[in-house]
Order: sequence, then structure tokens, then C-alpha cells
Amino acid sequence: MDLQNLAIVLQAALSPNPAERRAAEESLNQYQYTPQHLVRLLQIVVDGNCDIAVRQVASIHFKNFIAKNWSPHDPDEQSKILPSDKELVRQNILVFVAQLPPLLRAQLGECLKTIIHADYPEQWPGLLHWVTHNLQDQQVYGALFVLRILSRKYEFKSDEERTPIYHVVEETFPHLLSIFSRLVQIGNPSIEVADLIKLICKIFWSSIYLEIPKKLFDPNVFNAWMVLFLNILERPVPREGQPADPEVRKSWGWWKVKKWTVHILNRLYTRFGDLKLQNPENKAFAQHFQKNYAGKILECHLNLLNALRIGDYLPDRVSNLILQYLSNSLSKTTMYNLLQPRLDVVLFEIIFPLMCFNDNDQALWEEDPHEYVRKGYDIIEDLYSPRTAAMDFVSELVRKRGKENLQKFILFIVEIFKRYEAASIEFKPYRQKDGALLAIGALCDKLKQTEPYKSELEPMLVQHVFPEFASPVGHLRAKAAWVAGQYAHINFSDPNNFRKALQSVVAGMRDPELPVRVDSVFALRSFVESCKDLSEIRPILPQLLDDFFKLMDEVENEDLVFTLETIVDKFGEEMAPYALGLCQSLAAAFWKCINSSEADDEADDPGALAAAGCLRAISTILESVSRLPHIFAHIEPILLPIMRRMLTSDGQDVYEEVLEIVSYMTFFSPTISLDMWSLWPLLTEALADWAIDFFPNILVPLDNYISRGTMHYLTCKEPDYQQSLYSVLSNIMRDKNLEDNDIEAAPKLIEVVFQNCRGQVDHWVQPYIEITVERLRVADRPYLKCLLLQVIADALYYNASLTLNILQKLGVAIEVFNLWFQMLQQTKKSGVRANFKREHDKKVCCLGLTSLLVLPPDQLPGEVLERVFKATLELLVAYKDQVAEAAKEEPEEDDDDMDDGLETDDDEDDDGDMDADEANSLRLERLAAQARSFRPADDDDDDDDDDFSEDEDLQSPIDEVDPFVFFMDTAKGLQASDQMRFQRLSQTLDLRYQALANGVAQHADQRRLEIQKEKLEKATATSPATSC
Repeated sequence: MDLQNLAIVLQAALSPNPAERRAAEESLNQYQYTPQHLVRLLQIVVDGNCDIAVRQVASIHFKNFIAKNWSPHDPDEQSKILPSDKELVRQNILVFVAQLPPLLRAQLGECLKTIIHADYPEQWPGLLHWVTHNLQDQQVYGALFVLRILSRKYEFKSDEERTPIYHVVEETFPHLLSIFSRLVQIGNPSIEVADLIKLICKIFWSSIYLEIPKKLFDPNVFNAWMVLFLNILERPVPREGQPADPEVRKSWGWWKVKKWTVHILNRLYTRFGDLKLQNPENKAFAQHFQKNYAGKILECHLNLLNALRIGDYLPDRVSNLILQYLSNSLSKTTMYNLLQPRLDVVLFEIIFPLMCFNDNDQALWEEDPHEYVRKGYDIIEDLYSPRTAAMDFVSELVRKRGKENLQKFILFIVEIFKRYEAASIEFKPYRQKDGALLAIGALCDKLKQTEPYKSELEPMLVQHVFPEFASPVGHLRAKAAWVAGQYAHINFSDPNNFRKALQSVVAGMRDPELPVRVDSVFALRSFVESCKDLSEIRPILPQLLDDFFKLMDEVENEDLVFTLETIVDKFGEEMAPYALGLCQSLAAAFWKCINSSEADDEADDPGALAAAGCLRAISTILESVSRLPHIFAHIEPILLPIMRRMLTSDGQDVYEEVLEIVSYMTFFSPTISLDMWSLWPLLTEALADWAIDFFPNILVPLDNYISRGTMHYLTCKEPDYQQSLYSVLSNIMRDKNLEDNDIEAAPKLIEVVFQNCRGQVDHWVQPYIEITVERLRVADRPYLKCLLLQVIADALYYNASLTLNILQKLGVAIEVFNLWFQMLQQTKKSGVRANFKREHDKKVCCLGLTSLLVLPPDQLPGEVLERVFKATLELLVAYKDQVAEAAKEEPEEDDDDMDDGLETDDDEDDDGDMDADEANSLRLERLAAQARSFRPADDDDDDDDDDFSEDEDLQSPIDEVDPFVFFMDTAKGLQASDQMRFQRLSQTLDLRYQALANGVAQHADQRRLEIQKEKLEKATATSPATSC
């Protein structure tokens, strides 16, 4: 399609006529892969004579096509864009990017991001030269725009992956410094100057985010940059041109420059300027920073913060970042000494007023209470809220410098309480009281463990907090509920005080003001957790649940569901009468959240979080009634539509939660219904397509289907469950792109088949052994090798003769057994076994090896029999010792929540006026940190226990088989069937192995008695009592 016709088609894509639009879209799709099409789209985008709407449509098509096709997801897939077209795009996109209107520039910026991430430096080595050349020419804005995108590629890269950015810094930073210096010296600078400085700041930020480039370790170079940043920090923002609307003003260019400058200085201070955090080679830099800059930055920050005291404007995000800097300074003696002379002014005239209810809060409370609630409980809002930063400062101050500040601050709060009490109703300082209550709540942990405050908490609550439940002012009623929740766990000397507070919180759930109702529900959670006598709550439980779901109907909030989970958890089986209704209400709430989430389509959508919360609450309910299986049949129809929809790719955000529900439904229901079986194909399709990361979660319901619905699994041919399972497992185990730890659930599922379908799946033994041996040959991780060898052990236990014949037919018997015995003998430095560490692993190996003993000599020669016999004896002794050790250990409850090791630098996070790339940085960084925190240890580490997995507790048919009894019965069988063979075997045993054999025999006799006793006790417990 030539240029003119392409422009006509793009114009038609804007037509109000749906048929014309559809025809245009089809035409564009038809020609999108033809040579030069991409180049022609770019020509239209940059053509100033073309209609702007057509250029906009062209830019969107251009961006979407590049995003989808520039770099194929599959490395083996051929690119749909010709190399010559790619080269033309690379050459021309740089020329025009700076000349376009902002709307079109943003689209091309996204394209550049895709191309740079895919091509630089290998396929686009000339890019850096273009940037460097244009930084010295008239194309400065374009060069900075491109350099910003380039630097962002390496923002989160570490170690050797950062090497290209160091080269970029070497080449460009001298020019950046020169440009920055010239811009700072301009008198009465325009807003365009602010845009250029902002880009320089962003480039600097991305380049130093994880590591400081070596070039900046030069004190002269670093000082030159710091002089400019401090100049920007000290210089007042131009008054001329500032938008009047605060919402628009915070995004104004010069305030953006101020924010980025504070952002950078905070990052340098917290990550590189702290002596405690540094590795030795960076220590000199940290000392230089502390000595020459940290104090100066603090002084500038305090001067900026003073704007709040005198009523001037300071954007929320700038206030938040400055307060973070102050909080980080409290632990450093030199910095605290600098802060101390101005501390009282900061604390009482800036920090405390930030904690108080204000005009903006009042307006939002009245005009949009739903938004007030959302902002109050949104963790992202907290990251840039001045109020949150003020609370953090106070908490840090009393934690690090409590000796000289806690009493002073509490006296200040008490004085507010007294003034409030003394004032007549029309003159009460309601907003100051609100701030004082917030402070008391924020200091909860400190006050609960510090005398004399600790013993005064109950009187304080009774005198100053609980009366506000009846306040005429809504925000004080809400704050009273919140503070009461913070202190619900203290020991009340008078139970009536706890009871009154609980009743007030419950009453607050029916308050006319929405925020009061929400805060009351959150407080209720703490009271339910602390309640020692559930009879306080039991009579009002139906009303409580009714109020709860009315509120859930109004507000989508994950924390609301946590309260319900706490109630369900606390009352356990007592929730049975409400289980059906609760599941109905939660299912309805879930669909509402999903629908609003789909309509909203925001990354941090509260509806999506609340939806996940609803599913978790359903799981909690199913667990609480797990001993009442008849209920599950009634709950199933309510949950089926959720499971059917969310087990597809639509449910990726809640996949773990929905899999947990499927696991409960397939495990606790009396039988697995055909409706539940209809979910099997969804699970296997997802696993084959996109859900490999969830394989350990999918393992659980698939295990349930096979172990609890064995006959249906074996007999049903439409669909053929056996074939579908083999298809998905063979594809996964043969996929070379999957890491060892991605496929650990596959051999576990094969084990489920062999153990549950013993004697009924002979035709699947060879196919499963083939894929097992194939993967065994390429596996690296010892744990996966153990799991694969356990498949062989399970196959031997299933049918030893059949399995050994298959191994010999495949020509792998010697290879497999040599590896197996070698891994059985491997030990760590400490002397403990390096492999087959779980009790289950040892037991499976014992059963598999024992099953070989009865094979005839033509299948198992004498020397092999001896090797198997000895290995089994040693393994049985190791198993016996491990079981005895586990029985000795008292089960310990871990009181501490799992500390995931995540440390969040709040200075890395940004505000509502953050750029899209900043917001993405935030999310990426959090995901990366989360991934790091759950990364397993290396296999070589002696303390590596990553092969102890949660499936240790999964039920299995071999649970009923005692390996010692099985071994002795098999040995006696061998003796009975071939006396000579058994005698020859006995003669090969030296004194050590004879002793082991005698010990195993004695333990087997002991286990027989214990098993008999257990059976008798079980029979007695289940039989009906008889009267005399």
C-alpha cells in the first residue's frame, strides 16, 4: 500500500461509521507485514502537512506493531520485520522524535523504548554516538529524550549487566554537566528550561540508582554535580507561571525539577552516603558525602519545609521526601545534632499539623467518602503522603531518640487532650484532637512497652479515646475506632472497658458516615483476635455478618475481607450455619470487584486486590467447615462459575487463590462431582499454555482428582484424563527452556499415578519411564534428580518385573541404578545424606528397592541382589533414625511472621504526579525485590533445605505401608521361594550388615505390634458404645 492510500485508510479508521472503521482496520491488518509498511507509517507520523488526527492513528498503529513484532518472544521465531525496514526506522525515528508535538512524541518514545531494549548495543551500536553528537548540537532536547530512555534500560540492572551504562556515562556525563551548568545560570528561565533540567535529573537518577558509576567517584566530578543539585534545591521555584490549581501545580515543570532533585539527593544519602551500608571500596565515597553534603542538604530541606509552617505551597511528594530524609538522619549523631536546634519547631509546628485533619480531608470526606476511604487505606498513597511520612518521623524519633523526646511529645499530646476537654462544644479543637489520636495510635508499640505510659494506657483510652465514639464529628468517631483497634490487644484490668469498646466498634459499623463504618470494621478485626470470651460476640454474629456484607457491597477493600477471615478463623466450625450464606455473599462481592476491576483497568486497582481477598476468605470458610463434608455439595454450585472463569487466563491475578478453592473442593467433598471434573481440562490447558509458574499449586487438585476419583480417572474416555495428563507432563519434561525447579511437580504427579493406580496403568509405565530418564540425563539440580529417581522407585513398587524389563529394553538399567546408588551414598561435609532428605523420599526408595528382591535370578543377578539388599538396609536404618528424631522434636509454633527481608527505600517511590516511567520503575522494583526474597539457595550450600517442600504432608496410598514390615515380608518371601538364593545372599553379609539386618528385623516386629495396637484403638474409637 503506497503512502497516499495508507493515509486514506488511516483517515477511514477515524470514521464515525462502524462499517468503514472495521474495513479500514481489516485493511491495515492485511498489509501490516508487507515490506516498507512500517516505514510508511512513520512517514505519516512525522509529516507536518498531514492531519494531526491521522498522524495520531498512525502513531498508535506504529507503536502497537513495534511492541508486538520488533523482538519476537520466541528466540527461534523469525522476525516479521525486514532488517532493512528496521534499519530505516532506527535511522529516522531519532531525527524526528524531538520535533513532534508531545502527544506524538510520547508514542514514539514508547517505540524507542522497545527498540532500545531489544537492539542496544548489539544491533544499534551507533545510538550512543548519535546521542553524544546531538548533546553538543542544536538537538539537545532530542538527545536528552533518547538518553533518558537508554539510561532507564539499565536502571535495575546489576553487576555485569550494567557495563553498557558505565560506557554511556563516560561518553555523555561531561556533556550533561556542561548543559546542566549553562541551564542553571540562565536568568528568568522559561518552562522549557525546566523540561531540560528534569530530563537531566531523570538520566542521572537511572544511572546511579543501583550503583554509582566509577566516573562519579572522582571528587571533582561529583562535586560539580552536587553544586548544581544544591543550587536547584536552594533556589526558590519561579512564582510566575505557577498554575493556581494545586492538582495541576504539583505537575508543573519547576516543581517536578524540585521533586527530582530531592529524590536524587535522598537516594544518594540513603543508599550511598550511609557508612553502615557500604562495602569497603565505597566507604571513602560515603565519608566524603557525609562530611561535605549531608548536612548542607539537611539545612536546605529544613528551609524548604518551613514553607508549610508559614502557609506557603509545597507539593505533597516533596514534603514526603524531605521528611524521609529527616527520618533517616535521626540515627546519625552528627545529623541529629544539626537537626536538634530546630527540632521543636519541626515537630510541633510542621510535623504535628501534618498529622491533623485538614480542609482537604474535610472536603473529600463530604464530597466523596468512597475516595476518602480508598486514599486512607491505599499503600501507594501512603508512599507519598506527607501525613504518613510525619507519622513515620514521630515513630522513628521516639524509637531512636526516645530518651530526650518521648516525654516531651506525650506532654504536648496530653496538653491537647486537656484543652479539648476544657473547651465548650463549639470551640473544641476537633482537628487537633484528631491529630493527637493519630499520634497515640502511631506510637502504640512504643507506649505498650514503656513505663510509665504502659500502665496508663487503659485510663487514657477510657478518658480520651472511648468518649469520641459518641462525638458529633464524624472523623473523630472514625479515629476513635482506629485507635481502639490499635490497643485492643492490651490487658484490660476491667473487662467492662474491653466490652464497651467492642460494643462501640460494632455500633460504628452502622454509623451514618461511610469512613466511620469502614474504620470500625478494621478495628473489629483486632477485637475479635483479642477476645478471650467469644460469648461476647456470638449472640451478635448474624447481625455482624449482615452489617459486614452491606459494607462490602459499598466498598471494595482487601482489608475488609481480612476482618471476615479473622472472624471465620476464630469461630471455626461454629461458622457452619453461615457458611453457605457467606460463600454466596463473597461470591457476589467477588464478581462485583472483578467487574469494576475490568472497567477500571489500572495496575494497582483496589478492586483486583479485594477480589483476591474474597477468594481467600472463601478458602478460610472451606477450611473451617472441612470436617463437615456434606456442606461442600451445597457450596459447590456457588463457586463453580468462579472456578470455571478464573482457571482460564482471565484469572491470572487470582490464580493461586482459585486453585486453593479447587484444592479444598476436590479434597473435602464426599465425592468429586462431574461438574468438578469438568475443571480438569482447564487446569491442564493452563499448565500447557501459561501457568507453569503455578505448577506446584496445580499439583494439589490434580493429585486430589487422581487419588480421590481414581476409578473415574481410569475409566473415563471423554475426555481421556490419562492421555491429557501424559501429554502435558511429557511436553513439560521435554521442554529444554524450562529450568529444573520449574518442573519439580511433574515427577510428583507421575508418582501420584503409579501409587494410586497400582496394577491398572501398565501401558503407561514405559511412556512415563522414557520421559523420566530423558530428563534425568539433562537435569542439573540434585533435588530434581532425586524426584526423577523416585519415579523409577515408584514404578518398581508398582511392578518391579515390568519396570526392570522396560529399563533393560531401553538400555538404561545400569545407568539409572549406578546414578541411584551413587546419590544414595553421597553425604555433605557434616556427614548427613546429601540426597533423598525427606522421610517420604527414603520410604519411596525403600519400597522400590525392596520390590526388586523377589525378582528371579535371570532378571536380578546375585551380585545386583546383594547391592540392592545392602543399600535397602542402610536406607531403612536412616529412615528409622529420621522418624525417631522427628518424634523427639516438639512441634514448635513460629510466633514471628516470616520476615521476607524486603527493605523498601521509600525514597524510591513516587507520587500521583509521577511520570509513567517512574510508576513502572516502582512496580518493577517491588517485583524484583519480591522475587529476590523468595529465591532458593544454591544446591551446593550445606544448609540448603530447599528440597523440603510443603507436599511432605500430602496424603498417599503408601502412608499405610510400613517399609520395615514390607522389607521383612519380602525377605521371607524370597527365603520361601528360593532357599539357596537367600542363603547365598546371607553369606555375603559381613558383621556390620548382619547387625543392620537383625536391627531391621527387630524393628519390623515392633512395628507390627504398634500397627496392630493402632488398628485396635481406631476400631474401638469408631465402634458404637454398648450398654451393660
